[in-house]
Amino acid sequence: MNEIEKMRNGLLADMSVEEVQQSFIRCKKLLARMRGMTTYDEGYRELLEDLIPGLPATSVVCPPFYCDHGHGIRLGEHVFVNAGCTFLDGGWITIGAYTLIGPNVQIYTPHHPMDYLQRRLPKEYAYPVSIGRDCWIGGGAVICPGVTIGDRSVIGAGSVVSRDIPDDSLAAGNPAVVKKRLK
Repeated sequence: MNEIEKMRNGLLADMSVEEVQQSFIRCKKLLARMRGMTTYDEGYRELLEDLIPGLPATSVVCPPFYCDHGHGIRLGEHVFVNAGCTFLDGGWITIGAYTLIGPNVQIYTPHHPMDYLQRRLPKEYAYPVSIGRDCWIGGGAVICPGVTIGDRSVIGAGSVVSRDIPDDSLAAGNPAVVKKRLK
């Protein structure tokens, strides 16, 4: 198993190896080219599709956008990602169809070892984040590694989601808790 496969499978992966570094470099170069563009500029969509393979034609990612690799992001049809979002996609980030992601939302999959001596090494874990269909993630929310947000759920602006949220829930706060069921 190579280091990118380890990342995608939640295993301790070495970030210093060539394959991971080349993935970072490729991503950062694409993002730098996109930084001065709008969703309406010629060539923006092609760059975005190069960054996020398999991106549906109906989904939109507004610049500026930040990520680690791009190829760890899987978006469903009609997903809207507003400006200023950061998706750290060492682990898979999967977002279901018709989901709306507010501005400046941060989705993190990397997780560092708890032991401080191990943290000195260029190694980390990555735990997947999954957001269901028809969700709305309010602006400035932070989604932590390993979290699953169920279908049709709403996350309040500025919330920090550190635990799974069930389907049809309104969750808010730091840490985010279910405030009410939507069905």
